[in-house]
Amino acid sequence: MTIASINPATAETLREFSALSAQQIEQKLQIAADTFRSYRLTSFADRSRMMQRAAEILESEKQEFGRTMTIEMGKPLTAAIGEAEKCASVCRYYAENAKHHLADQLVETNAKKSYVHFQPLGPVLAVMPWNFPFWQVFRFAAPALMAGNVGLLKHASNVPQCALAIEEIFARAGFPEGAFQTLLVGSDAVEEILKDPRVVAATLTGSEPAGRSVAGISGKEIKKTVLELGGSDPFIVMPSADFDTAVTTAVRARTINNGQSCIAAKRFIVAKEIYERFEERFVAEMRALRIGDPMDELTDIGPLATPQILDDLIEQVEKAVGSGARILTGGKKLDRPGSFYEPTVLVNIDPSTPVSCEEIFGPVAMLFRVANIDEAIRLANATPFGLGSAAWTSDANEQTKFIEELEAGCVFINGMVASDPRLPFGGVKHSGYGRELAEFGIREFVNIKTVWIGSETQARGIRTDQE
Repeated sequence: MTIASINPATAETLREFSALSAQQIEQKLQIAADTFRSYRLTSFADRSRMMQRAAEILESEKQEFGRTMTIEMGKPLTAAIGEAEKCASVCRYYAENAKHHLADQLVETNAKKSYVHFQPLGPVLAVMPWNFPFWQVFRFAAPALMAGNVGLLKHASNVPQCALAIEEIFARAGFPEGAFQTLLVGSDAVEEILKDPRVVAATLTGSEPAGRSVAGISGKEIKKTVLELGGSDPFIVMPSADFDTAVTTAVRARTINNGQSCIAAKRFIVAKEIYERFEERFVAEMRALRIGDPMDELTDIGPLATPQILDDLIEQVEKAVGSGARILTGGKKLDRPGSFYEPTVLVNIDPSTPVSCEEIFGPVAMLFRVANIDEAIRLANATPFGLGSAAWTSDANEQTKFIEELEAGCVFINGMVASDPRLPFGGVKHSGYGRELAEFGIREFVNIKTVWIGSETQARGIRTDQE
């Protein structure tokens, strides 16, 4: 099998790689297992020093890393450089906080001493997507390595140069050979890797079908998994919202990463009192976005990552129109090389149709008019997904109602949904389970061990009871 790096802006094949053979996979798994036995014993101070060095590399070479991301998956260069900077921030966060997050926790019991102790598990397989080719990996790798685990990366097959660059960053930062390895393999190799007893757990960010597959295989092997899957995030605007900021943020929230983000706002649910004004402004701002070469700093929207993603987006828009939806702007593939699609706004979507609550991966927004907050929440929750959600209102009671009733892993009030190293990230329902980032993320792949130490008197009492 050949793994290719193809520029989505030009359709040019940049580089090709041969997938690892079974023997090469075996060697890498053994290196990971061998490295873990020694790496798990390293101090937090040593791990922190190496992780800080990884952050320095990311920051000092962010232009080069950004260019690698852009030419492989098409995001605007400015956004790609920002992604490298964000990766540096998560490295620094865990370098500074991992020791605290994993410190022993004393618990008062009848023991002489009892506490919770955190220990690494071993080699963890990360199955990662192409849309944030550095960030998705680093938000797994930084906590995993700081916890004393080792990482095995099966990255999306359209971003092999990103995958290899990440492996090199950790090597240059001083992490031992085998602490973090890229596996250039196709999806057909994942099952056997997951079944290997040397792989102790897995994390996946990707589609719902991919998540079901990894969870199913891992479940049979009784291995821990964390899944971050799709989203059909609502963006709710109530009459008391800061209107101008809400509209501008709505456009950015729909088109970030060329619209290819699990937590991008996809369904815009607007109160009837302000709907007409919102629709007019939103359409005008979407229409004004500049589409073009992602290497150009003036470009707002670059190409979709692959021709297949473009075809899927076209099909979804056609399905929506076939069900009665109306296109206010966009709705067409650009007549030029590359996988470009116009920023698009759909209205009159039937909420009972599947497309109304599907994940749309591209710069296509769906607008809905609602009569009140209760209808807004019902519509927001009318999806199998539950990743992120945003609600705009200055009314404190409405804010509380949104926080309590929106079915999502993240609720942002008067702001755009985003991941932050300091806060847990993940979803509910078909958007997955488990959490990444913050203290919750680093504790996903550790043995949370109970330690109970009794006195000699207690030990004699236990022996007597047992006799």
